[in-house]
Amino acid sequence: MLRLARPARLIACALLACASISAFAQTGPAATTAPAAAPAATPAAVSRYLTSEDALSQLLALVDERLSLMPAVAAFKWQQSAPIIDPPREQAVIDRAVKLAAPLGLPAKVVRVFFELQIAGARALETHLTNEWRAQGFRYQGPIPDLAKDIRPRLDAITTEELRALYRLAPFVREKGFDKMFAREAPMRLHSDGWTAMSRDGLRTILAQLRIEPGSALVRLNAAGVIRIGTTGDYAPFSLEQEGRLSGVDIDLGRELAHTLGLEPVFIRTSWKTLLSDLKASRFDVALSGISATPARAAEAALSPAYYNGGKTMIARCADAVKLGTLEVADRQGIRFIVNPGGSNEQFAREHLHAAALRVYSDNRTIFDELIAGRADAMITDDVEVALQTHRHPELCRTTPGTFTHDEKVALIARDPALEARVAGWMRSEAALGVPQRLLDTALSN
Repeated sequence: MLRLARPARLIACALLACASISAFAQTGPAATTAPAAAPAATPAAVSRYLTSEDALSQLLALVDERLSLMPAVAAFKWQQSAPIIDPPREQAVIDRAVKLAAPLGLPAKVVRVFFELQIAGARALETHLTNEWRAQGFRYQGPIPDLAKDIRPRLDAITTEELRALYRLAPFVREKGFDKMFAREAPMRLHSDGWTAMSRDGLRTILAQLRIEPGSALVRLNAAGVIRIGTTGDYAPFSLEQEGRLSGVDIDLGRELAHTLGLEPVFIRTSWKTLLSDLKASRFDVALSGISATPARAAEAALSPAYYNGGKTMIARCADAVKLGTLEVADRQGIRFIVNPGGSNEQFAREHLHAAALRVYSDNRTIFDELIAGRADAMITDDVEVALQTHRHPELCRTTPGTFTHDEKVALIARDPALEARVAGWMRSEAALGVPQRLLDTALSN
């Protein structure tokens, strides 16, 4: 394999590139066609959150791959006595990328600079190799791929993949700690000849400007081949993360929705406190997490038809259930209520509890352990969650047979008439077929 002399590693402060091993090195010309959208997952698939590390790694792999193909490009041009710089081809690459980026909501200026930097890096590397071969003789290991038949189709495919990777990465670039993560990952992922600390910094600068511009959400989804589903991962039986895996009624429903739309489901972590702000910031397209329909949520987002009807009720240790039978009786001094933050449970508790103590507990996955251990006396939450927890923990009991409210579980949808209509139609069909209820019955019996 061709290796560059040390001075060549100082080539261009504007370098960008693609994956660690070229497609030719692995599969040959058969891998040169543009990729189709990833196949939709089925309900049997294992689901995990897309993390900032995953999204960044996907992009860096592609960026490094583009640069790794440049020695083959230089060798072909050397063999054909073709010029290194090809302005019409370079402009065509940039124009195509900008055109493909538009339905994804990626800013044209950012995309243009992103590909201009990659082209500048390719030029610099090809020029260095050509000068080295002139001085020391031509050296290239292995057969030289054909530029038009083999290399350019792969480069065109990488362009499409890079744009989709930019789309997935966009919500993460402004997260706290992203710069540190980039500084840690870039030297490991961007290892093709030609990279420097300065060129990696150039990449980070352009990534900092990434965002998703307003536009048709359904058009974006189809262009990206994915639907991003926000979920909290802390609310069984709807959405629960355990050992890095997501499970629950709404995870299954999310996969079914993606399958119906012909898209890949990508799950994005959110919280009850940031649910609406994350949706407005376009971190995801739809949220499914046992979400209650509330006026505040309806004012900020579209809501699907309900797929479950229930309400708020109270759970306590069985030994205390009788004396805490009603909300009026339980709301007195000396009674310690506990609540998870940011959602409709906390809103209800603050509106209706005045004398009892109220403690906000951040981890909804372990909150019921506080009741079992006697560090809290009661909690108000949805009846379906109470049914699940009393089934799993015989120490816990529902304190009243009825509910304090009427509650509907819905999907939260980015405001876009076309997307709203598709999700609403799908949800009505699922509810009519009894799918959500069957999933709930199964979850509550386990």
